[in-house]
Amino acid sequence: MGGSGHGPHSPRPVETLTSAREESTALLEGCDEAAEIERALATVLAGVVRTEQVPVDSHFFDDLGADSLVMAHFCARIRKRADLPSVSMKDVYRHPTIRSLATALSDAPTVPRAEPAPAAPPAESFPPRSAASRRQYVLCGALQSLAFLGYVYLLAFGTARGYGWISAGSGVLDTYLRSVLFGAVAFAGLCALPVLAKWTLVGRWTPRQIPVWSLAYVRFWIVKTLVRSDPLVLFSGSPLYLLYLRALGAKVGRGAVVLSRNVPVCTDLLTLGDDTVIRKDSSFACYRAHAGLIQPGPVTLGRNVLVGEATVLDIDTSLGDGAQLGHASSLHRGQAVPAGEHWHGSPARRTDVDYQVVGRARCGAVRRAAHGVLQLLLALAVYVPVAVGGLVAVLVEVPQLRTALEPGPAVLGEGSFYLEALVISFVLVFGAVPAGLLVLTAVPRLLGLAITPGRTYRLYGFHFEVHRTIALLTNWKFLKRLFGDSCAIVHYLRGLGYDLSRVEQTGSNFGTEMKHETPYLSSVGRGTMVADGLSIMNADFSSTAFRVSRVSIGPRNFLGNRIAYPTRGRTGDNCLLATKVMVPVDGEVREGVGLLGSPSFEIPRSVLRDSGFDGLRSPGELRRGLAAKTRHNVATMGWYLLTRWIFVFALALVVTAGAELYGPLGVTGIVLADLLAVLVTIGYYVLVERVVTAVRPLRPLFCSIYTPDFWRHERYWKVPSESYLKVFNGTPFKNVIWRLLGVRLGRMVFDDGCFLTERAMAAIGDGCTLNAGSVIQCHSQEDGAFKSDRSSIGSGCTLGVGAFVHYGVTVGDGAVLGPDSFLMKGEAVPPGAWWAGNPATPVGSTGEDDRRPVS
Repeated sequence: MGGSGHGPHSPRPVETLTSAREESTALLEGCDEAAEIERALATVLAGVVRTEQVPVDSHFFDDLGADSLVMAHFCARIRKRADLPSVSMKDVYRHPTIRSLATALSDAPTVPRAEPAPAAPPAESFPPRSAASRRQYVLCGALQSLAFLGYVYLLAFGTARGYGWISAGSGVLDTYLRSVLFGAVAFAGLCALPVLAKWTLVGRWTPRQIPVWSLAYVRFWIVKTLVRSDPLVLFSGSPLYLLYLRALGAKVGRGAVVLSRNVPVCTDLLTLGDDTVIRKDSSFACYRAHAGLIQPGPVTLGRNVLVGEATVLDIDTSLGDGAQLGHASSLHRGQAVPAGEHWHGSPARRTDVDYQVVGRARCGAVRRAAHGVLQLLLALAVYVPVAVGGLVAVLVEVPQLRTALEPGPAVLGEGSFYLEALVISFVLVFGAVPAGLLVLTAVPRLLGLAITPGRTYRLYGFHFEVHRTIALLTNWKFLKRLFGDSCAIVHYLRGLGYDLSRVEQTGSNFGTEMKHETPYLSSVGRGTMVADGLSIMNADFSSTAFRVSRVSIGPRNFLGNRIAYPTRGRTGDNCLLATKVMVPVDGEVREGVGLLGSPSFEIPRSVLRDSGFDGLRSPGELRRGLAAKTRHNVATMGWYLLTRWIFVFALALVVTAGAELYGPLGVTGIVLADLLAVLVTIGYYVLVERVVTAVRPLRPLFCSIYTPDFWRHERYWKVPSESYLKVFNGTPFKNVIWRLLGVRLGRMVFDDGCFLTERAMAAIGDGCTLNAGSVIQCHSQEDGAFKSDRSSIGSGCTLGVGAFVHYGVTVGDGAVLGPDSFLMKGEAVPPGAWWAGNPATPVGSTGEDDRRPVS
């Protein structure tokens, strides 16, 4: 038996030397690669910050004074270099020096990760872009107008018949009984019409592709509009709402609870298992718009599933039995959460956090049925008769309107009518402020005595209704918009029941849009500022019980836009919570840091660039600046009330004109008045916006919140109205209104419910597809600094459901932004790219077959 002459433990000098040489060579090559990347990164960053040289060990934010906008430009330039690896904002925050970033990029497999890589959805194929013709576009608009006209005519006919019958009643009791009967018939008709329209025009929804502006799309739009305008939508969270979904074809299990008012449209594709809970502000429409196509698809939730607040479920997604999806999270197309697993983030990934904090209680079918019956009886016996009978009483008892309904001289020709209409509209608008303050500071406070924090109550009982009544009353948008962005908002919130500690007035402590479950368990620390869109989640739910708890936001925080803050939020003092961040509910309490993304990761609390305005917050300067800002805000509040007063007065004239026309034209006169009211609303608020921006047009800003430029921007947010735009979602008419409001809008854009905060600073190219809940926000406020810039969306782009585009952003032609994604300020998305996530990062291109998100 021959051998090599070496035993099993004998050394191998030649192989050992070769191995050592290879390791040494690899090490040197790695060092050379890191050094080359380091030099290239330093050169690019020097060009961005406009300096000759950048020290490789200098901290981007603390030493160089960069901010996220500057670093976004840096990342965009790196992505254009074919010789360098792609860099995301998350990489920049994790490795905040040139040297550490270069090392991480050169040795990516060994870079430690703070959390597991996100689970990648299956590969998604993008269909060819739908190219609708101009003729289809115009025809679609015409058919939608006819459908709207038919619906208005039906309502006008019912209103006229009901008025004639109820006004013929003798005495209060007879009038009430007639109101109850007519109201019941009208309520039943309005509830049944969407169901009949769905089964008649569509039948059963199936996965398919519907080109926008086509005849099939017109049927889709009619059904969607009717389904979402059904009175039963107001009963979200009730068993009646589940009956409505079942009537539309949804498969809903026993004991399910749906608290979201975002009504699913393609209901045959929705499956909800027994005891499943969907929290408020969640989106599960069972369709999406993509590249000019409507794509219905299934959403399947198993038994005992929990879907958190402010979530987005794309089509072709599912959660198995006992699965959970945390708040501020999303499932992208093709993602499936296995049974029993907990996921969170956007796109979601596995976590060990348990989001179900409320146990079960006895809540059987009898209790649910009794609650639904009582709700229905209360609506039919109280709310509907008061609304219907009250309208008839106004028409009968107001002399001018009564005269208009009878043969005789025209009321609009009488000068005294205009004076009386001005007085009545003044009382309605300006009187709503003291009346609202009186009711909202007294009634909910008394109701709140019935709810004990930390105690678990059964659903569908007395305590449940008290809780929902408190939430309904104290979230009145009118007063929040009036007082928001001013010193008055802290006094208003205190009156509602907020615990604001010893308030440090900034004049911008809270924005105009925020909500809560109960104000009596909401605490905000001294010096904290909140931008807009905060949702305080004081309540937790299971399928049978709920519990309210205190939510405490620490002092010296800053909260960006669209944040849902849960009862178990783990943030403390001096935190920056970035826009759309998922507030953590596990781990140590975060203090003195910033949090960004979903799931969130740490970023710097502040940057040097924003500290340039700190001098304006010294005691003397703050006192002068705050006084000047308050004077300007008071004038803005006056403008807000004045514009609403004029609008109500204009509507009073339109109603009177309708009453005048009813005599000679009958129902047609009411229809013409309704159409006139729509045109008046559009023209009036377009004019208001143009007047507000006439003196100082919107432009890019970087300034303190104590400068007139910012105060004028606040006036722009408050005085004009955008709520009427919802009526035109999915129609060509919304594009016309956008252009009238100053948006640089391309041809045949499909807008299913996008929101533009600064209309004149947004540019949207031809043939874009904007999904429901998407936002293009051309500004940002962080502590005392305000920044705004233009954003541009190229032709043929798609913004997913709930996607958020920040300021200073450029999106190339044909690019796609996934659902619930957050495209940060200053980002540049290349043409044809597919970005997704929070914050959004490249995950492929629209021309690839295999698109897997990068970690």
